Amino acid sequence: MTKSTTRLTYENKIILAPMVRVGTLPMRLLALQYGADIVYSEELIDWKLLKSVRRVNDVLGTIDYIDKSDGTVVFRTNIKEKDRIVVQIGTCDDKRALKVAKMIENDVAGIDINMGCPKEFSLKGGMGAALLFQIEKAKAILLSLVQNLKIPVTCKIRVFENVEDTLNLVRELASTGIAAIAVHGRTKSERPQHLNRNSTIQAIAQELDIPVISNGGSREIDNYKDIFKFKNNCGASSVMIARAAEQNCSIFCKQGLKQLDDVIVDYLKLAVDYDNSPSNTKYCVQNMLKELQETPRGKRFLECQTLEQICAIWNLAGYCRTKQLEYQSRGLLGRREVTPDMFNVCPKRPRLQKNEESDVQELKCAFIRVNFHTDPELPKSKLIAYCSKHKLKLPVYKIINEDKLFRSIVTLDMKKYTSSYWEKNKRFAEQGAALACCVFLGLIDKKTLVDNGSILE
Repeated sequence: MTKSTTRLTYENKIILAPMVRVGTLPMRLLALQYGADIVYSEELIDWKLLKSVRRVNDVLGTIDYIDKSDGTVVFRTNIKEKDRIVVQIGTCDDKRALKVAKMIENDVAGIDINMGCPKEFSLKGGMGAALLFQIEKAKAILLSLVQNLKIPVTCKIRVFENVEDTLNLVRELASTGIAAIAVHGRTKSERPQHLNRNSTIQAIAQELDIPVISNGGSREIDNYKDIFKFKNNCGASSVMIARAAEQNCSIFCKQGLKQLDDVIVDYLKLAVDYDNSPSNTKYCVQNMLKELQETPRGKRFLECQTLEQICAIWNLAGYCRTKQLEYQSRGLLGRREVTPDMFNVCPKRPRLQKNEESDVQELKCAFIRVNFHTDPELPKSKLIAYCSKHKLKLPVYKIINEDKLFRSIVTLDMKKYTSSYWEKNKRFAEQGAALACCVFLGLIDKKTLVDNGSILE
């Protein structure tokens, strides 16, 4: 990805706020598509990024930062957001913050330091809102970034009960040379049901010479025009929107809110286009549906486990399957491509228990969901049908868990089978073991699996 040619500014902008699990690439692109000026990533913890590897994904047209231990995507971006994506970092150490910022500097438009998260995980780690009470450490982090990066640096804070204490804080933070400051108008202990302290944000805006981004007003924002009412009430330079955008991202549309189903369809197409994980996609759609999860369609949605199943609820199953097969044919192998050692054994990850090695039949295969059109075709379903036909006891699965990855051994008719591939969840591990068993029993053709990439030779 080429370096940005446009330096990000924070005056008169409408911004998608950093949101845990929501601020992934599909939602960010949807916000930009609907009219947002800047989009923030979800908070990314410094050590998590530091143990990732940067990879150019030619199939998706993205830059991926991949966890080296399990192959999961830590951060994914692409050229469509190049000049408008700000990555929010969770950190408590200036050296670590700079190291991770330098890693991603050429792929993003700005860096933000989270100084407002009130969650226990952040506070115990000295991150988020904990930095509000450690001003010298907070300043050291910001100074390190400002002095060594070519892109703008910002921070996002919460306010104190006392306005003057808040003003003293923001003066110190602004003195580091940051490009802007985002202010959530609630204290560390306050929650969305509490009123946002718009007057405190207004006092900050009057005090500082740098842009102030107002946040926390989703209770006051029901449509596009409300965004500017909130901005004016806070006297801020820009507005950052979280919950209102999470529930209906078309809040950024000048033309007005779109129907929720249309928004979900737009989101799902982006999730498919950029191979977003089913679990993250499901989480984001759940936040859009809210109480609609209790409807018959909502309950069917909650039973979905794959991206194709989710898409089917909104008549996009064909679109999803076509894209997945296209990506597979172009060589998108997911974690196997990024971490080929998933098929190998590292010293910390034993193959099998010693007493099991002698009687387990192992196949170098991986369960790839897109290769199975319907549930009856799934390996586990095939084994159940096989047992019913031959009057055998149902197969028994044993899970092996090492370093956040899973393998399974299936026992059928007193024989054991397993896949050599380490999966990221128990469900896929069991399907992988069942797949190996099906091949050994002749229920699934091995050549077919070689052709579709499930078996690597």
